[in-house]
Amino acid sequence: MSKEFFEKYRYKLKTTAELLAEVGSYPRHKKIILCHGVFDVVHPGHIRHLAYAKTKADILVVSITADQHIKKGIYHPHIPEGLRALNLAAFEMVDYVIIDEEAKPLSNLASIQPDYFAKGFEYTSSDLPKATQEEADIVEGYGGVMIFTPGDVVYSSTKILNLALPQLQIEKLLLLMESNNISFSDLRQDLDKFKNYHVHVVGDTIVDTYTRSSLIGGQTKTPTLSVLYQGKDDYIGAAGIVSQHLRATGAQVTFSTVLGDDPLKDFVIEGLKESGIELDVIIDPTRPTTNKNVVISEGYRLLKIDTLDNRPISEAILENLIQSVKQTSADSVAFCDFRHGIFSRINAPLLTEAIPSNVFSVADSQVASRWGNITEFKGFDLITPNERESRFALADQDSTIGGLAGLLHERAENKNLILKLGERGVFCSAKDKTVDNPYFSVSSFASTIKDAVGSGDALLAYATLSMLTTGSLVKAAILGSMAAACECELDGNIPIQLENVLAKIDAVEKLTNYSSNGG
Repeated sequence: MSKEFFEKYRYKLKTTAELLAEVGSYPRHKKIILCHGVFDVVHPGHIRHLAYAKTKADILVVSITADQHIKKGIYHPHIPEGLRALNLAAFEMVDYVIIDEEAKPLSNLASIQPDYFAKGFEYTSSDLPKATQEEADIVEGYGGVMIFTPGDVVYSSTKILNLALPQLQIEKLLLLMESNNISFSDLRQDLDKFKNYHVHVVGDTIVDTYTRSSLIGGQTKTPTLSVLYQGKDDYIGAAGIVSQHLRATGAQVTFSTVLGDDPLKDFVIEGLKESGIELDVIIDPTRPTTNKNVVISEGYRLLKIDTLDNRPISEAILENLIQSVKQTSADSVAFCDFRHGIFSRINAPLLTEAIPSNVFSVADSQVASRWGNITEFKGFDLITPNERESRFALADQDSTIGGLAGLLHERAENKNLILKLGERGVFCSAKDKTVDNPYFSVSSFASTIKDAVGSGDALLAYATLSMLTTGSLVKAAILGSMAAACECELDGNIPIQLENVLAKIDAVEKLTNYSSNGG
């Protein structure tokens, strides 16, 4: 798919007002028939439906349900509204396509007043479904006619999608970038500006240890695996690696954290100093430096041993952190909550209140249990939780991703959301509905996944700097997702350099060119 494709069929995409300006009001000289649906994937049943509808009138208008109102299936729609609209516009039989911004097509029916409103054969019965009856009442009220297309073959979009999701990552990206006037050159130029900003990171530090071993065998008398120790690798993780990701871009970084009085403390401090990070470290001799040790054998993770103390930090340490945040000179403050002492139900609001009003605020919650809660960080400019943590925080396992995002906005009162969906990419939404694309998704850019640990941290760092640089949630989601993909493709929790992301931009652009050329 190319820009030429967008331009070729975009003329068919109309708002309701634009459509009425072209076709006039009811009754008209030319007959209009309206079809409405989701059209997440266009199957032969849809084509038969549209083809039959076109035979009944001069002008075929198709309206589609906006992304934000699609409640069927947790991860629907798989294809964003803009691309769904263009897909339909590409059919010769379709004259116009509109995106219905309401949950039901009732307002559009009343405004457009088509001569005919076409429904699929599956909606016919002795008693119409309530929603269909509401539509029929409006159509019949102004003198229109509801017709039902023949149902010779019945298809299910949901069943088709459950068999195999459409692979449209590049098409979705191109449409998103095109609709927001973003080029790959723009992304490269944005990266070069990251060095102009200062971010103050506050959060828990974790040392991630990978203990390498080889399997010797098992004990005969007890269910015990026997492994041969081969060595270990330590990595600075959690809020520490977020700081390193930020610093790797050239940005100035201040890092506030709490460490134990032990050898791992020295490892963390030395590593962060080498990265050029300004440290605001508080040593608490009553707790250990958090360490998560994974025992690996022949590529498999056999066991994880955690050394930690999840008690909330003392009031004295909390006050020190509050003062550090109040006095910050940074452009942004980023809270990284791993629920290992710094943040708690009581501490989170107090630290939040300390952020100066002119500072861009970011919060991320990465917790493996239900004890963390991203909604405790109220009023932030950007939050970047993952789906599991969000569902725990909201006690909601059933809502669609769009519904989940809406609840997060309501509870957390945040301005921008990047909801991490693992290998499915990210779902983004802006509370300010005046911006373009208040709801959109970005697919994962990872070509291979070696180690996903730390990918969310990389996303947070690059998304934060992108928001500071451009104010664009779309750019932040794209660059953040590219950084996350780079982290997934590396072994260990390693800071992502600008050249890593630049190489990813080059690789993705090549794929778009390949797609555009019909490859």
